Amino acid sequence: MEQPPYRVRRATVDDLHRLRALWQAMGFSDPGLDKRLTEFQVAVDATGEVVGAVALAMAQGQGLIHSEAFKDFALADEVRPLLWERLQTVARNHGLCRLWTREVAPFWGRCGMTVATAEVLPKLPEPWRVAGVRWWTVQLREEIPTSVERELEVLIQAERQRTQAALERAKLIKLVATVLAIILAMAVGAAALYLWSHSAVRLAP
Repeated sequence: MEQPPYRVRRATVDDLHRLRALWQAMGFSDPGLDKRLTEFQVAVDATGEVVGAVALAMAQGQGLIHSEAFKDFALADEVRPLLWERLQTVARNHGLCRLWTREVAPFWGRCGMTVATAEVLPKLPEPWRVAGVRWWTVQLREEIPTSVERELEVLIQAERQRTQAALERAKLIKLVATVLAIILAMAVGAAALYLWSHSAVRLAP
């Protein structure tokens, strides 16, 4: 079976020097990209060379697509759909409800994302807000109101505490049972020794 020309996966430390070269070629000036390596998905060719990359930051149940880079933009039309598919999978696996990007390539307007309206922009997490730029966005699932999310978090935390308490009780019961078993074994051993010693005395000439 013929292997696909490109494979998309999560970036690893081994990719860092290749990503740095891409970032430098793209003119990215953010010195903190190294520390955000785990946000990146990379497309590699059959030789393992990184030909494209894009990052997905996460906050407040939403995702920010950023720092798109390609070794050769002639490959962008072929590689972007693969990266986009991967981004959607990662976003859904993390339960994100909406994706955002400031990337300017026309692709982002063709893949289902739309220009964020004045009604939608307030949903953008505060740390990502930049004035005077056009935002693209797409909703992946229904957004849960913050109050409901907090209630769910409280319930989840309470359930975790109950589970932990049950585990602690189980450990205590197991410890008590073990101690009782040891005491019983010692008692049985002592009784057997007692009976044996008295039997020996009676049988002695």
